[in-house]
Amino acid sequence: MSPEAALQLQIKRYREMTPEQRVSIALGVHDLACEMARLGIRHQNPGASPDQVEELLRYRIRLAHRLAA
Repeated sequence: MSPEAALQLQIKRYREMTPEQRVSIALGVHDLACEMARLGIRHQNPGASPDQVEELLRYRIRLAHRLAA
């Protein structure tokens, strides 16, 4: 299957979903992205406490929002 055909099939399937299903997918992707960021933060800051990891994650999110604006 070509990338364009795969994209069209994905769009078709998303359109067949309920709004609740699409939100659930979006929240799942968000959770996955946050967990991946936490892993990176832990790798870069091996001695960080869980609270420090969360604060660094919030900092990165705020920074990303500012850069996107």
